[in-house]
Amino acid sequence: MSFDPLNHEFARGMRTRRRVLGDAWVDKSLSSSTTFNADFQNMITRFAWHDIWDRPGLDIKTRRIIVLSITTALGRWEEFELHVRAALQAPDDSKLTPDELNEILMQSAIYAGVPAANTAFGHATPILRELADQIGYDFGARSPDTAVHPGEGREGRSDGPVALHFSDRAPRSGKAPRHTVVLSHALGCDLTMWDSLAAVLAADCRVIAFDHRGHGSSDSPAGPYDMAHLADDAARLLRQLDTGPVVWVGLSMGGMVGQELALRHPALVRALVLANTTSAYPEAAKAMWQQRIDTVQEGGLEVIADAVMSRYFSDAVRSERPALVAASRERLLTTRVEGYIGCCAAVRDVDTTARLGAIGVPVLVIAGELDQGTPVAMSQTIASAVQHGELLVIEGASHLSALEQPQVFNNAVVEFLGRL
Repeated sequence: MSFDPLNHEFARGMRTRRRVLGDAWVDKSLSSSTTFNADFQNMITRFAWHDIWDRPGLDIKTRRIIVLSITTALGRWEEFELHVRAALQAPDDSKLTPDELNEILMQSAIYAGVPAANTAFGHATPILRELADQIGYDFGARSPDTAVHPGEGREGRSDGPVALHFSDRAPRSGKAPRHTVVLSHALGCDLTMWDSLAAVLAADCRVIAFDHRGHGSSDSPAGPYDMAHLADDAARLLRQLDTGPVVWVGLSMGGMVGQELALRHPALVRALVLANTTSAYPEAAKAMWQQRIDTVQEGGLEVIADAVMSRYFSDAVRSERPALVAASRERLLTTRVEGYIGCCAAVRDVDTTARLGAIGVPVLVIAGELDQGTPVAMSQTIASAVQHGELLVIEGASHLSALEQPQVFNNAVVEFLGRL
């Protein structure tokens, strides 16, 4: 009869304990083990670190978040500090960033109370200050009146002949931005159409979104407009914000503006993502745009709203996600008529095809398989004409692909940025 001398529960628990807390802390704890507390050390290693932490139902990062939330709520500050230090220094995908720690404590302020969260910030701050250089965090002074909601960014209006409303999100990592990304919306939309992508990219990028002239909270000068107007608007904004070369992400009209910006102001563009867009329309399509202008002039935006939604969203999305479609319809209807018509003229007359060969930066072209407004063939034209183009077709997506399939769209942009 054989007997295995290894206590597997203890060994597994110790392995997890070291992974979560780090060797240095565990070795220090074990070095103080005595005849008096050895049983206790054995128990917590088996029960806490194996029976609970080793359960595969939640990953370690999620368990860290739970522990920090509970220790904040219960005021277990010694345990809180232990897990803050371990979480910030973790070497793998269970690591928490300072931004994530901040979000845990902000959430705790609502559900555990402001006094508990305030105390937690007090305990976490010296640890973060101590580890700042090690983890690459810019721990500096900052006035509370400069703080902004990270999901919205700092808002402002540009100077110049046409004031543009914009939001400017700093990287949540606290480090220098990996890229500066500018998000440019579609006709009849506004900067909020990019909230999902902006939140993803702002993890380590500076992200600027803005309302084109005639849209949202930007000015609506007398029209008609052309793409040169819209590109020059954007160039003035980028120079005012001192962005340097940017990665421009534009959908539909926003993609048309991106092409013109890269051609008129090439020093401002590092790379392009051109989604659901075109470099020119055939004469028949131009006639349809003129008909839309005439219709809106006579009857307002309500007359075309349903038809626009049928082009913006696939049948499946309109059936299964009516709230998304309703919100987009409301945004369209609250767009100023003169601004909408002015931009319609710019879209109608877009004409960059013959000049696309001058664009030498990396270009990702995204098309929607079901897009009727800018079919895949239009995207193929752009991707083949620029010097360094690639095409991605999103299956089942219509015109507003970033809203219909945000995860697929966002992943494509993130992957593209990772290769720059």
